[in-house]
Parts: sequence; C-alpha cells; structure tokens
Amino acid sequence: MSTTTTPAAVTAPPDTKESRFVFKVALAATMGALAFGYDTGVISGALPFMSTPVANGGLGLTPVTEGIVTSALVFGAAFGSLMAGTLSDRYGRRTTLLGLSLVFMIGVLGTALAPSVAVMVAMRFVLGLAVGGASSTVPVFIGEMAGPSRRARLVSQNELMIVSGQLIAYILNALLAYLSDSPHVWRYMLGIAAVPGVLLGIGMLFVPASPRWLASKGRMEEARAVLQQIRSSDKQIDKEMADMVKLNEIEHDQVGWSAVMATPWIRKLLWIGIGLGFVAQFTGVNAFMYFTPIILKSTGLGTNAALTATIGNGVVAVIATFFGIWLIGKHGRRPMLMTGLGFVVASQAALGAVLLWMPDGLAKSYTALACILCFLLFMQMLISPVYWLLMSELFPMHLRGVLTGTAVACQWIFNALVALLFPIAMAQFGSATFFVFAAINVGSLIFVATCLPETKGKSLEGLEKYLEKELTGA
Repeated sequence: MSTTTTPAAVTAPPDTKESRFVFKVALAATMGALAFGYDTGVISGALPFMSTPVANGGLGLTPVTEGIVTSALVFGAAFGSLMAGTLSDRYGRRTTLLGLSLVFMIGVLGTALAPSVAVMVAMRFVLGLAVGGASSTVPVFIGEMAGPSRRARLVSQNELMIVSGQLIAYILNALLAYLSDSPHVWRYMLGIAAVPGVLLGIGMLFVPASPRWLASKGRMEEARAVLQQIRSSDKQIDKEMADMVKLNEIEHDQVGWSAVMATPWIRKLLWIGIGLGFVAQFTGVNAFMYFTPIILKSTGLGTNAALTATIGNGVVAVIATFFGIWLIGKHGRRPMLMTGLGFVVASQAALGAVLLWMPDGLAKSYTALACILCFLLFMQMLISPVYWLLMSELFPMHLRGVLTGTAVACQWIFNALVALLFPIAMAQFGSATFFVFAAINVGSLIFVATCLPETKGKSLEGLEKYLEKELTGA
C-alpha cells in the first residue's frame, strides 16, 4: 500500500488538551459500540442453547427461526440507524445517545426474559433499534469532536470497541457454557449486555454536545465554548469557527431530503455510502461472527469446543483492529479497502475448498478455523475500521446525521440479509456458499477502485469542498 501525503498542519501532533478531553469523549461514546459488539457477538453462543427443546430450557429454534432471531436485531438496527440519523440532526448527537441507552436496557431485559420465539424476535428488534442508532451516531459524534489529525484514529476506536464487545461475548459464552449446568444459561449470556448500555447513559451525562451540531443550529457561542474545552490553540478555534460559519451561510436553506434530491453530487455521495455498506457486509463477516460455532460443528467439533474455538475470532479481530488503527493514520482509505478485499476473496475461496474437499475430523475443523481467522484478520484490519471512518467523514455537515443514518441503515439491511440467508444457504448449498461470497467480493473490489474518492488528510469542512469538486467534475 502506498501512503498519502498530507499537509504539515494536518499531520502535526495533537495538543495534550485536545488529546485528553476528546479521548474521554470518545471513550464515553464508544460504550455504545461496546454494547453493539456484545449484542452482535453473544448470539453465536446463545443460539445452540436456544435451539434445544422448550422442555429442556431452550426455545426450540429451527434453522429458519435461528435466522429470524439473529436477523431481527439487524433489521431493527436498520430502522434504528435511520431514525437516529434524523433525531441526531434535530436534537443533537449527545441527546440521541442518551436516549439510546434507555432503549438498550429495554431490549436487553426483554431478550433475557423472553418466554417464546415471538417475544424473542420482538425484543431483538427493539435491541436492534439501539444498536443501529449507536452505530450511526457514535462515529459522527466522535468525528465532529476530533481535530483532523486525530479523527481517523479516534473514530477507529469505535471499531475497536465493537470487536472488543464481541470478544467479551465469546469469552463469557464459553465460560458460562463450561461452568453452568443451567438450561437457561443463554439468558445469562444475553442479560450481561445491560452493562455497556448503562455505561453509555452515564458517560453521556458528562460530555458536551458536538460543536458542529451546535453551529448548524446557529448556536455559535455554545459551539465556541465547546471548542475551547477541546482545543488549546485560539488560532485553531477561530479557523474552525470561521469554516462552520461560512458553511452555515452557504447551506442555510439546504436541509432535509429536498436538498439531497436537488443536489446531484450529494445523491452520488449517498449512493457511494450505501455501496460501501454492501461492500462491508457482503464480505460475509457477520456470517462468521454469528455462525462460527455452527460452521465448526458441521466439521465434527462439539458445542463447547466450538464455542471455545470461537474466542479466536474475537482475539484476532481485536489484534487486527489495533493494527488497523495504526495503519489508518499512515495510509489512504482506498488502498486499505482494496488490499483487504483481495485477501478476503482468497480466504473465502480457501474456506470453501476446505469444507468441500477435506474429510471430516480435527484437521478439517482447525483448517477451517484457520481460514476464518485469516479472513477476520484482514477484514478487521483493513476494511471495517475504514468503513466506519468513512461514515463519519463522507457527508456534508448540514445533512450528516440523516445521510449517515440512511447509509448505515442500508448497511444493516445488508447485514440482515446475510444473517437471514446464511443458515438457509448453508443447509441448501453447503460449502458452495463461500465461493459465492468470494465472487461478490471481486465485484466489491471493482466498485471501490472505480467509485470511492480518497478522503485522507482533510478537515471535515475542507473535505466537503473537495468531495463536491470530485463528484461534480469541476
């Protein structure tokens, strides 16, 4: 991968004041990402126990209802991200996250106490509203608080918290499965998700509103007061305020969907954002995050052994994300995505070959796991952090909430389609499913190479001008 040159002003080390305060803001906000990660990861351990008969403490899930229960959260997340985008533009990023913490609690309690499949599906949908809302709001909130030199790495901490939440879920799943003889152990797995939801709500009580959102509402004095908390240089504060005032004057009458429909370059940008959601989800990453124990059980591994092996997914994802955060400050978004997609194609094809042609046994189980871990290494290092970073910086300020919410909502719909169709596809087509994923990812690679502008090394206001020029051909 080649590096992208950035101006000295952008690459200069951030001041200590900005570093400390914005890090605290990012830590508080990413409790939503931690909850997001735990809630998406925990289902992989809960499903085998929920699939046991009702008389034995489960819900009697079948392959079809497994897909419905898993995808209910994801469909809820699509609605949640769409609604949260509109709400965050109207009421602010901080207020929206505070409300989402309450929705997290309702969804967690509902899933942990669900007496039937119908109630479980409904409560997973409610939980998805919170997960999706957090997924579209947290990156925008952090991106608007951070300066240009810290935006990439701070927003990428969102992905680190997602995979950390998934790792915690995998570890607790394995521990609870090993230590507990209760047929209701899956309820304990699901109930633990309340912790990050509570931490999100508490954290939001102690952070300020986004200065860029305040400025978009004409609350310039409040915006300056927040910038004074998170910037040490008066010169930087004055520059950011001047940029925000200028954009407000230009964009005063350009709000809502009428502005999107009336502005060709913004429509094109939205389609690119939606396309990136397809790229991220049709790698098949969440097929592994949700169903790795089931994949490994199909090779002859036992339930507890499969749950323990799945911890490797979380460990690799966390390590890969650390590397990704380091790389994202040095390399452009496009080359990282393209390199990652190349390795994803190779890993998917290798996994399909292993499952199709190797005889059942431990060798097949561990070779399949190795392919999955290789896939996750490059996915979480080169694709996922870049996706969430792009969601925080692609869209113009006056429409950032609604456009990010729309793009992320579509990403969740793609996620839901993978979650719903994967167990059915595996039952019908077996290992050929992974060859289909590989072919789709070749198309994704072509899309990124031909359609995605490079966004590295620019302020949010400067990026807006650059993207308008790039997409209009001016």
